[in-house]
Amino acid sequence: MLIGLDVGTSSMKALLVAPNGAVVASATREYTFETPRAGWAQTDPRIWRRAAIEVLRELAAHPRATGVQAIGLTGQMHGLCLAGDDGEPLAPAIMWNDQRSAPQCERLERSIGTAELIARTGNRLLPGFTAPKWAWVVEHEPSIARAARHVLLPKDDVRLALTGTAATDVSDASGMLLLDCANRRWSEPMCRDLGLSMDRLGTLHESHEPCAQLSAAAAAATGLPAGLPVVAGAGDQAAQALGTGIIDDGQVSCTIGTSGVVFAAGDRWRASPDGNLHAFCHAIPGRWHLMGVMLSAGGSLQWARSALTPDLASAAAQDGVDAYPRMLELAASVAPGADGLVFLPYLSGERSPHADPHARGALLGLTPAHTRAHLVRAVVEGITMGLVDGLDAMRAIGLTPRSIRLSGGGARSAWWRQLLTDAFAVRTSTVQVTDGGAYGAALLAGIGTGCWQDAAHATRHLREQDECTPAGSNPIPLERFRTAYRALRPWFHEVNR
Repeated sequence: MLIGLDVGTSSMKALLVAPNGAVVASATREYTFETPRAGWAQTDPRIWRRAAIEVLRELAAHPRATGVQAIGLTGQMHGLCLAGDDGEPLAPAIMWNDQRSAPQCERLERSIGTAELIARTGNRLLPGFTAPKWAWVVEHEPSIARAARHVLLPKDDVRLALTGTAATDVSDASGMLLLDCANRRWSEPMCRDLGLSMDRLGTLHESHEPCAQLSAAAAAATGLPAGLPVVAGAGDQAAQALGTGIIDDGQVSCTIGTSGVVFAAGDRWRASPDGNLHAFCHAIPGRWHLMGVMLSAGGSLQWARSALTPDLASAAAQDGVDAYPRMLELAASVAPGADGLVFLPYLSGERSPHADPHARGALLGLTPAHTRAHLVRAVVEGITMGLVDGLDAMRAIGLTPRSIRLSGGGARSAWWRQLLTDAFAVRTSTVQVTDGGAYGAALLAGIGTGCWQDAAHATRHLREQDECTPAGSNPIPLERFRTAYRALRPWFHEVNR
């Protein structure tokens, strides 16, 4: 048996997976994050640490958990967790959707140069990434920066708590902007320019490599055996890709979680020339991937649930069901295009293909004739068009997917799957696994400890389902959407500066 642990933005998930690939048990703990100022997003890492202990303890109580042979980790990327010599957190973790380091990004891009940044790392400096967050801490909280013995990503902070070992993997480290992704090693020039010694970053591994063992204290807290191997794991999107079978050159997936991601696997290193796509290491040795990432995909729908449909959310909670299917039913009751209403889903700024931390959400074209159903439809269409922007950026550099594999919460809706399929103009499907990130982490644990030979062997049991072909039944106002952002961009920047 294998365990995959996913340190998510809004919940901790753990899966118990059998050698035949079947999910035997799961456990989840939900939590929230803090937004003490506009554009900020942070969490006390102790919340993640406690949630990890709780879900592991729940799985350890399962009758088949006596055969656990390894744990794999995954989680939200780019966050900055700082721990002292004793391994305890020194400050709240600055999360992936935090935008406070925009000024540091601008200064670093000017001093290093965009072309040099892309040459070093394959990527531009964006506020979501880890390196500018470190620069913000050095500038605004220098005493904490001096006390930091460990500079970690969220899943790696949980590993430190469970094992006492500071380590990371190449896929998650890619999003720190401290990694030479082409050569899968730390970038000495980036660490030098950030004033960050590499010994603070922990040891660097391929995703399947065992790198730590469960400590006696964590074993006592969880009920799992001390010394249990813990593999390096992967960033959530690389783990999600493995967990849904996106492992070969040219395969493409689209995941709608809090963020929205279009992911293309590749067997050679290549970066987007202007840095509008992220170029990272895959969780599979010798492979890389390109990503288009919008910050507020499911996050925009979550906002709509609270702001536009609180009654639906309340009624769904009383019935013990999810509110989102009811929201999508409401959206589906309105004709495509929402009668001219356009929603820009940039509630937390945007990353790809618009590297724009100053962008904000907007509803445009409102008239007295628009109802709540129109508003919800516009939100869903805005999310969809943001994902199309990412896919079209890939097409612009020569990627032509023949099909796209959908995953995440949005993929559970047949109506939204058809909307996405029409917007992408390419066949889509899903696989039978719903928690792809945690599942991918479990597969990495199995690969690293000999349960499976490699990624192809670990994913051979995945099967496609929910196949959908373009029908042209959901035309969306893509050019109006893009024109709206271009028109509002100067205003966003003027106001938010």
